[in-house]
Amino acid sequence: VQLQASGGGLVQAGDSLRLSCVVSGGIFINYHMAWFRQAPGKEREFVAGIRRSGGGTSYADSVKGRFTISRDNYKNTAYLQLNSLKSEDTAVYYCAADYSSSLLSPGTMWGDYDYWGQGTLVTVSS
Repeated sequence: VQLQASGGGLVQAGDSLRLSCVVSGGIFINYHMAWFRQAPGKEREFVAGIRRSGGGTSYADSVKGRFTISRDNYKNTAYLQLNSLKSEDTAVYYCAADYSSSLLSPGTMWGDYDYWGQGTLVTVSS
């Protein structure tokens, strides 16, 4: 299974970006999907997750109301829409897929996930 993340870039505070994560080599609908991020000098943190069926989502408090996670099960792709970006959103963003856990909803710990993308850098200038 391979995850390919893209869509990062350099933007100004208040701008928007859409990140994409294409999954290949597996059955996409079987995976909870999530986005994590890691800022310089900080630990990787959960950003958002979406259930296998796409029927439920969860967010970190720091991004609620600004970021939206979604998935297209026909395109094997998960998305993260980032709006009203702030300088503190600067980080490498990673997509992740959970196949093996028994969690009914996406976990918030990196250990809950089996597969990871390579990361895409988002830089927000103030």
